[in-house]
Order: sequence, then C-alpha cells, then structure tokens
Amino acid sequence: MTLKLIKDFRRWHPRMCSCRRLTKSSYEVLNDPQTRAIYDEQGMDGLNGRGRGGPAFDTADLFAQFFASEGMFFDPAGPGAGSRGRGPEVIPHEVTLEDLYNGKTVKMNMEREALCSQCRGSGAKGSAKPKKCVDCDGKGFTIVHTQISPSRLGSSRVMCTSCHGNGEKLKEKDRCKKCKGEKTVTEKKRQEIIVEKGMTNGQRIVLAGAGDEQPGVPPGDVIFVLKALPHESFERSGNDLLTHVKITLSEALFGFSRILLTHLDGRGIEVTSPPGKILKSDESIVLRGEGMPIHKRPDEKGDLYVILSIEMPDDEWLKTTDKKALELLLPPKRKDPEPLPNVVTEAQFEESDIMDVRTGSFPAGQTFFDQFSPQFGEDEDDWEDEDDDDDYDNDGQQPECNPQ
Repeated sequence: MTLKLIKDFRRWHPRMCSCRRLTKSSYEVLNDPQTRAIYDEQGMDGLNGRGRGGPAFDTADLFAQFFASEGMFFDPAGPGAGSRGRGPEVIPHEVTLEDLYNGKTVKMNMEREALCSQCRGSGAKGSAKPKKCVDCDGKGFTIVHTQISPSRLGSSRVMCTSCHGNGEKLKEKDRCKKCKGEKTVTEKKRQEIIVEKGMTNGQRIVLAGAGDEQPGVPPGDVIFVLKALPHESFERSGNDLLTHVKITLSEALFGFSRILLTHLDGRGIEVTSPPGKILKSDESIVLRGEGMPIHKRPDEKGDLYVILSIEMPDDEWLKTTDKKALELLLPPKRKDPEPLPNVVTEAQFEESDIMDVRTGSFPAGQTFFDQFSPQFGEDEDDWEDEDDDDDYDNDGQQPECNPQ
C-alpha cells in the first residue's frame, strides 16, 4: 500500500521531494485513519478534494504538514512556478463553411496589458525604489495554519494582500505617473489571423506571445479556436462534402445536362447524366475532386456526394395533361398481391408528415427512418455511385502559429 501511494505522490508532483520524504508522507497518510480511509476509497482524487464529497482540507495543506518538521515548505505549483509565463487566452472564432473552403484573412483590434514604456515595468517614478513589504517581510506570502484532521494542524502559504505577492511596495508619491504603479498599461494592437483552406472545426490558430505582459513573466499566447457554423446546403465529413439536389420527373426518366448546383466558391457545377439511365429517388452520385480542399495541400480536394430527390409534378400539371394517353406511356399499375389475403380491410387515405412520426411518443425501430433519410456514405448502384464505406481520417489538430 505504501509503495502504491509513493507512486501516486510522484505522479501528482514529480519534482516534489526525495524518496525519504515520499516514504514519510506516505506513512503519514496511511497512519491517520481519516486520510487512509479517503485514500482507500477515492485515491489521490480524494486527497486532492476531487473525490465524492471531497475532504475538508486541501492537498497543499496536507503536504505542508508532511514537510513542516523538515524545515521546508511545499508549493503545489512547484519551484519556479512564477516564471513559467501566463497561460494562453482561448477565444472561439466563428467561421462559415465558405471561409474554410476558400480561406480567409481576418484583421481585428485587440486589447492587452503591456509593460509600461515609461517605467519599463517597474511601476516606479524615476530612480525611486520599492521598499520591502513589512507585512510579509518581502516574501510575497504569509503562513496560515489550518486544521487538516482532528489531530493535526497544517500550514500553508497565502499571497500577501498588502503587496499583492510582490514582496515590495511603492509609496504613492514614488509611483509612475503613466501606469500609476501598476507596471502595465492597456494597449490596442492590430492583429491578423489567417484561416487556411481546408481547416476544420475546432482547429487552433495561435498568436504566439500576443497575450498580456507582466514583469518578469513571458507573455502568454492568444489561441483562436475555429467554430464552424452549420451550412444551409452542404454538410462536411472530413474532406468530403454532401448536398441534396432536386431533379424533375422528366430528368429522372430521360436524363439531364445542366448546372446542377452552385459550389462554395461560387462556381456552377455542370453534370450530365449517362444516356438511358433512369434515376431513382434518393439515389446518390459522387463528384470526384469537388469536396473540401485538403489542409496544407489546397490543390487536392475530397469528393462531393450529391443525393438526388425527384420533384413530382403538381396537381395543376396533371389537370392539363391527357391522363389516359399518359397512363399508356407509363409502366402499368401494380396489381393486388397473389395469393390474396383471407381478410382484406379497407383503410382511408390521409396525407401525413414523417416529422409527426419522428416526434411521436412511441418508439420506432433502429432502421425505421433509413428509408426516408439515406445516410452519408451508404452503398449505392453504378454511375459514380459510392461503392464502399469510406473511412475518413480527421485532419490533425496542429496549431497554426503566427509569430509576432
């Protein structure tokens, strides 16, 4: 049990301490009935307060108590945490499918905190120097004691509220006039992000070092996360596209040769169906090389899948047509099935909407709606139809870095 806990401590903070201190801290946890019960049930998440219910103490307090007798203080952030730099600022950015197809350059004004140019981030006026904070003795933190168990008192450090963790303070008269002693000022900067052709939903564009500045700390990054908006005509699957197109009954029977659709870049796509091919409703065709540009390889594209739906003539057209002559030209009507059922019940014809079934309270089978809404990528017949189920590889989500 002790060995397992030692390994958990190392995973929690690899640079925490030596093996001797790890062994001691493990013993302290297992020797206390309360902390041992928490660890047995919930592991390190329980000790960290993330388990079910969570203990009434913090891991920093627990570790601080472990090492108090050694004359050292444990900082959960690890040594040197203050110089690691600020975390990135993540900003969602909405894009249309046209933007991802054609690419786009976006220019915007952004505000950030920058080091004061007058005092160069010192916050002081002229040659004035800050004085050591008397409340924390220049450490930037104070030690507070908390009870972590009925029989143990732990200590932890808290940022000094007087100097805000700086360990030093400036008198009012010695503060920089431009930044008022804050060391940073708000500045506006023109930034540019490039949405490249073929980028995907959720992909990141990183402006390195464009975040807020702080004395002694490297500036953070600004990360734009692309959020693709739904399109009214096209759906995307990896590098492929899907769209629906209506054709007339005449085109379904005798073929067509026309501009079938307008693409995302404004081009008209002309398609000619093969002679003698009768098209069925919900039949799909594929237009090779008319899908999305492949990111980093914009000259290569995926495929465009087109689902054809037949637009039937309306009642007014039928009224102006010789019905008998038309009936002779069309295939014969279906007859009753053979053999006839023993019992035949006549039902009343009534128009309906499939959406009424979708929103009904009764359950439907898993494949019930397949006949009404073919799925993107199903097998179809010949004529450039999709013959195999394609496995689409998602584009890698590698950040696009624009150095500042």
